Amino acid sequence: MLKIGIIIGSTRPGRTAETVARWVRDIAAKRDDAEFELVDLADYNLPNLDEENHPAQGLYARPHTLAWARKIDEFDGYVLVTPEYNHSTSGALKNALDFLYREWNNKAVGFVSYGAAGGVRAVEHLRLIAGELQLADVRAQVELSLFTDFENFTVFTPSARQEGTLTTMLDQLVAWSAALRTVRAA
Repeated sequence: MLKIGIIIGSTRPGRTAETVARWVRDIAAKRDDAEFELVDLADYNLPNLDEENHPAQGLYARPHTLAWARKIDEFDGYVLVTPEYNHSTSGALKNALDFLYREWNNKAVGFVSYGAAGGVRAVEHLRLIAGELQLADVRAQVELSLFTDFENFTVFTPSARQEGTLTTMLDQLVAWSAALRTVRAA
């Protein structure tokens, strides 16, 4: 069975990312083609990148990096749930991606973003980062608007069409995750 990590891409107090990620997980749990697990960056307390060796070497020395690497290595693919902060992703998510290298390689990634413009600029940046980490990004993405998918910009109330968009993204993510499993096996 494929295993997909749904990464909560914000550690900010009062964050919306956790609520959005739980919505993703609840819809994904209805599927029978993969297992889905929430992964909360806040649980790993990653400081600003503090490993002396380049992540591509895989010579991790710090306990927090080793724990993060073990968790990320478990998965065949990922859903990154990201806010848009200042036309980009959160610093916490960027930092978490930068900590590792091999653990991300030849896996698939899909995006669920939110912000005033649906978080699309955050995902533009994440797609560039994904390429460097050898993550294959799927085309479909979920773009949640603070104006139409949230009440008072804080209470998550996704419009009905968003579930269909999420399903399309998950379909692509599961297919690519399965295909890339064979690449990793080779």
